[in-house]
Amino acid sequence: MAKKFYVTSPIFYPNARPHLGHAYTATLCDIFARYHRAQGDATYFLTGTDENTGKVVKAAAAAGKDLPAFLDEITANFKVLHAALGISYDQFIRTTDQKQHWPGAQKMWQKLVEAGDIYKHEYEGLYCRECEAFYTEKDLIGGKCPIHGIVAEKIKEQNYFFRLSKYTDQIKNVISSGELAIVPETRRNEILALLERGLEDVSFSRPKGVVPHGIPVPGDSEQVIYVWCDALVNYISALGYGSVDESTFKKFWPADMHIIGKDILRFHAAIWPAMLLSAGLPLPKSIFVHGFILSGGKKMSKSLGNVIDPADLIAEYGAEAVRYYFAREISPFEDGELTVETFKAAYNANLANGLGNLVSRVMKMATVNGVVFDSKSGGSVAKNIAKHYQEAFAEYNIKMAMDLVWGIVAAADQSIQTNQPFKKIKEDRPAAEKNIKELLADLALIATLLGPIMPETAKKIAACVSDNKMPEEALFLRKE
Repeated sequence: MAKKFYVTSPIFYPNARPHLGHAYTATLCDIFARYHRAQGDATYFLTGTDENTGKVVKAAAAAGKDLPAFLDEITANFKVLHAALGISYDQFIRTTDQKQHWPGAQKMWQKLVEAGDIYKHEYEGLYCRECEAFYTEKDLIGGKCPIHGIVAEKIKEQNYFFRLSKYTDQIKNVISSGELAIVPETRRNEILALLERGLEDVSFSRPKGVVPHGIPVPGDSEQVIYVWCDALVNYISALGYGSVDESTFKKFWPADMHIIGKDILRFHAAIWPAMLLSAGLPLPKSIFVHGFILSGGKKMSKSLGNVIDPADLIAEYGAEAVRYYFAREISPFEDGELTVETFKAAYNANLANGLGNLVSRVMKMATVNGVVFDSKSGGSVAKNIAKHYQEAFAEYNIKMAMDLVWGIVAAADQSIQTNQPFKKIKEDRPAAEKNIKELLADLALIATLLGPIMPETAKKIAACVSDNKMPEEALFLRKE
């Protein structure tokens, strides 16, 4: 019986053009989705945009545009980037979708009410407009948001609250036991430390007069469902939760992997599990938390002048090179570094002069000397490479998987240098042919292992090997 695999990205704020962080998260999700499809698993990959926020209202007003038109335009930019990167999502959810998303959000609200976990309360608290989240004094750093570094605003409102504090111990237990895996360990420890201090009840609605754009609270048209009670539900509303037909929801929930950035860990590892526990729904199996992409050791910002547009990288070097860099040059567990200089250096060393050069050399030897690929020929690398590759994915370590692939590249290069089949073919054809067939087998294995990570490159290499032909053009052109 085939296994199922459900992976999600966060839904992104469509208040500006997508940036490198969006591209990175989407690519990580895509790699895992493609890997599980290749394993024969029934796979579902969800992404989308978080559109019921005050932030997008302000952005549309600043742009002088009608809100629906503004959202359509920005959301289209995300889809264009995804297409350019080869992101193979199964569904793109928009939280303004009243048919697909709203029924699930309102059903979740009703479940929380039925559990006795929603109450109305006048609240005065500290609010970060960028996070669209309330903070306590102890959460702030010098009175500023720990994520965005801006001064938290004091807001006094009458809102509906969710009894998050009620679920502190349960969440602590499911994370400590591994029932809900938080990867990497540093992020698991971070959320456990937060739980040790105790969770506080959180605002789950805003007055319609303050946030006019959003999903109405069932039974109270003067309030709208607040960001996290709306946005987090996308993971189940997209599958049909709250609709007439919940068959897809029943097939794929719980999520096998939520992939998120470290800045939204608290919401996904505390608030979301509490909501699911309150509603009587299964918890996700894992939350994979990646770091930020830095440039020159600092977060990218227009003021620092270190912003790199993913569209520019794709236009200059191609999507496959960008996918390579995300997968191999950045640790999935820590902050990573990307500058124009580091990208170009990695491209030249590992793609143009590395993989691209190897494919050209091997295929030239094969085609010139009439040597064809034999699937029974073993490559020059360890036979258990596939096992280590699968282990790397099981450990969420895409970089390790890519290092294994480049280990094959290095071994094949060494084999050519040591055995020199291009010379030996005139003196000892059987031995040279055997060596070239081994090299072709190496390329075939590289193509298989690169399939989830660099799918177009993998297809080109596989086609060269199976058809015994040179690449129609260099796989990677040098960028000096």
